[in-house]
Amino acid sequence: MIPFSGSYLAKDVQFLLKPLKIEPITDLEKKERLIQSGQKHYSEMIGVEQQPDETYMRLFYQSIEDNLARMGADLYWVCRKIRQSRRTDKLTIVSLARAGTPIGVGMKRLLEQEFHTPTTHYSVSIIRDRGIDQQALKYITSLHEPETIVMVDGWTGKGAIATEFEACMRNLTCPKLQRIPKELHVLCDLGGVSSNCGSTEDYLIPSAILNATISGLVSRTILNEMIGPDDFHGCVYYADLEPRDLSKWFVDALMKSVTEQLPSLRLQAEPICDIRLARSRMHDWLRALVEEFSIKNLNLIKPGVCEATRALLRRSANRLLVRDPADINTVHLVHLAEKNNVAVETREQMPFMATVLIRSFAHG
Repeated sequence: MIPFSGSYLAKDVQFLLKPLKIEPITDLEKKERLIQSGQKHYSEMIGVEQQPDETYMRLFYQSIEDNLARMGADLYWVCRKIRQSRRTDKLTIVSLARAGTPIGVGMKRLLEQEFHTPTTHYSVSIIRDRGIDQQALKYITSLHEPETIVMVDGWTGKGAIATEFEACMRNLTCPKLQRIPKELHVLCDLGGVSSNCGSTEDYLIPSAILNATISGLVSRTILNEMIGPDDFHGCVYYADLEPRDLSKWFVDALMKSVTEQLPSLRLQAEPICDIRLARSRMHDWLRALVEEFSIKNLNLIKPGVCEATRALLRRSANRLLVRDPADINTVHLVHLAEKNNVAVETREQMPFMATVLIRSFAHG
C-alpha cells in the first residue's frame, strides 16, 4: 500500500487509495438499473468521466468569479474554529475523497500559513453502506497521534455520508482508532449534520462543478473484488486528462482569494450556523418531495446545488428543480439538464437553489 499524490504536490496531500485499471460503464441507464436492482453496489463500478464542453467551462470560470471569495471565507472560518478547539501543536487533516480533497488541500495550506500549525493531509475513501477505509485510518494512526486527526468533507446534502461517517466512527473496534475525534468538518452543511461548518446556506462551491480535473485526477472511490482485505479502497487515476487538469490551479486561486480577505476576516465576528434549523429545513424538504413524487428511496433525491451538480454529471437524472434557472449558481445545471434531456422545473419557493431527482427503475 503506497500513498500517492495524484496531480497535486506531494506536500499537499497523500491519497490512501489503490489505483486500479477498470473498464468504465458507458451506459448511465444500465449503471442506474444495476444499482437500483441491487445487482451492483455503486462503489463496485465506475462511469465515464464526462468532459465539459466550452459552454460548461465558461460557466465554471464564472462560478470562480462569483463564489470563490465566499468559499475562501468559509474555509477560513472552519480552520479558525478547528484551531480554537484543538490543543495539539500539529494537525492531521483526513479528507473524504474526493469532494473533500480540494478542501483538505486548502485547509492544510491555510492552517500552516495563517494559524502556524504544522499539518499533514491524507485523503481516504468512505462509501455509503460500506463504511470508511479502516486500513487507511490504521496507516494514518501508525504515523500520527489519533488526537491530531481532523476529518474533512466538502459539503453535506441530505447527510448520507455524514450519517455513514458517524456510524463508522461509533463502531470502530481498534482501540487506537477509537481515539480519533468523531467530528466532521465541512464548508457548507445543508443537512445540519456536521460538527463544524462555514455556512448552512446553499451556494455553488466551485470545486463541485468539475470531476477528476479539480480533484487530483482521481476518480470516485471503488470497493470491488479487486480490493483485498489489506488494501486501501481503490480509484482510477486519469493520466489522460493531465492536459485539462485544474487541481493545483484551483487551490492556488482559492488561497489567493483567502489571503486577500484575511485582513478583514480577522476582524469579523464568527458567523452563526444554525445547525438545528438546517436539519429541520432539509427534513421538511425531503418529506415534501417524497409525498409529491411518491419516492420510495431517499438516495434518489439530491438536494442542494453541489449534490445536484454531481448527480447530473454521473447519474441518470429524471428531473431538475431550480429556484431560479438564470441564477449563476444554477445555470450550469440547466445546461447539463438540457444537454442530457432532463426535465427542468422552476420552483421559486424551494428552500434550496436546486434539487435533482434520480430516475427510478424500480418497476422495470
